[in-house]
Amino acid sequence: MLDKATVIIESFKPSGGLYRLSELSERTGLPKPTVHRLSADLVRLGWLERVGPRYRLGAKLFELGSLVPHRLDLREAALPFLQDLFEATRETVHLGVRDGMDVVYLERIHGHEALNLPSRIGGSLPLTCTSVGKALLAFSGAELTEEVLSGPLPRLTAHSITDPTRLRRELEKTRVSGLAYEEQEAALGVSCIAAPVFAEGNSVAALSVAVPRSRFSPAQLAPAVRTAALGLSRVLREGGRASGMNE
Repeated sequence: MLDKATVIIESFKPSGGLYRLSELSERTGLPKPTVHRLSADLVRLGWLERVGPRYRLGAKLFELGSLVPHRLDLREAALPFLQDLFEATRETVHLGVRDGMDVVYLERIHGHEALNLPSRIGGSLPLTCTSVGKALLAFSGAELTEEVLSGPLPRLTAHSITDPTRLRRELEKTRVSGLAYEEQEAALGVSCIAAPVFAEGNSVAALSVAVPRSRFSPAQLAPAVRTAALGLSRVLREGGRASGMNE
């Protein structure tokens, strides 16, 4: 039953809901009576919330997720740099980490002009459809890259890259420049630029700026994104050294 409950919870990716029981049954492949019974238990536990006839992810999941030590420490370390990046650009900024084939967003800051984005704190999107995901994928090793390129590439919009050869070229450019780009691949009318964050030689996160396509200027945004990512990488590196010295 735990496996089936997990399938139900994971079926809410990437939006978090709202879904009717019939939709959850279709998304999970589970019989509707099973979904009905387990959803009632998940609501009771606070893992799901019921809004009329529909269900969405519950606050308890966010509460538990925010307590994961590594991600909590990373988010706290990143917040000053995210705030600086927001002040420098006045655009929506993100912090994301890799979880399998997805990017999970740990933080998002936006101004009064909030973009219609599918990203949300605690939510996930395919690595290949976002600049944060591409920045992470480009520096996550050849084995993961080949695994991603060998399978069907997800499509969120008509602009999502589904050609493995084209995606490979983009990842190679990201490794050279240290910057990843996304052009309306996760949301129409939105473009993004991201840079990876490193700790102990590994890419552990990425920072991005998302802007309306009409005013997307990589030349102006790139220095701010690079500076924030390098600053956070330095803090994580120095923090790791301090931890090592204290052991």
